[in-house]
Amino acid sequence: MNKYSVIVFDLGKVLIPFDYEPVIQKFNQLKPNLGNKFKVLYAANYHIHQQFERGELTQDKFLEIMLDWLEGIISADEFCFLFSNIFTINQNVVELLPMLKEEYKLILLSNTNEMHKRYGYGKFKFLNYFDKLILSHEVGAIKPEEKIYRTVEAFTQKQSSEHFFIDDIPEYVEGAKKCGWNGTQFVGYEKLVEILKAESIL
Repeated sequence: MNKYSVIVFDLGKVLIPFDYEPVIQKFNQLKPNLGNKFKVLYAANYHIHQQFERGELTQDKFLEIMLDWLEGIISADEFCFLFSNIFTINQNVVELLPMLKEEYKLILLSNTNEMHKRYGYGKFKFLNYFDKLILSHEVGAIKPEEKIYRTVEAFTQKQSSEHFFIDDIPEYVEGAKKCGWNGTQFVGYEKLVEILKAESIL
């Protein structure tokens, strides 16, 4: 009898790698050094990113700040498209989902925002494998806050110890473990398969 009944996946860098660098270069093409300045501002004001992910900042307000940083050079629509066109699919990890779904509840747990969902990853078909998407901007909490893990449990109605979490950020895995889950840091497909086999999940 497997001790786990729920497998919880992070989204970014586990299922969908992402890269902002082409976006920064695109901004640089619009005006010399504009992208580099934007990157510095974004990093220095990371609390704005977190507020957007927590759903505390509306998309309109976030856009207003971003377009101001970009000196009004591009339209809101152009920004939404460029800012969200950063994702690719980690195909070999995605191919584990239908296998896992045969035996486990699958939950997606992501710090994300409505813009990235609407203009970016929301179109990916593999999302249909998940029983539930728990997205930070929809539940008003971000990893590693306890509330977001408990939101998963409220949906699954399973014991904390029955949840196994896969995330690329160690602090977020630790957050899950503090809630009584088990989990592992994602460093690559081969290592993940090795760990899932060691845990008798695969």
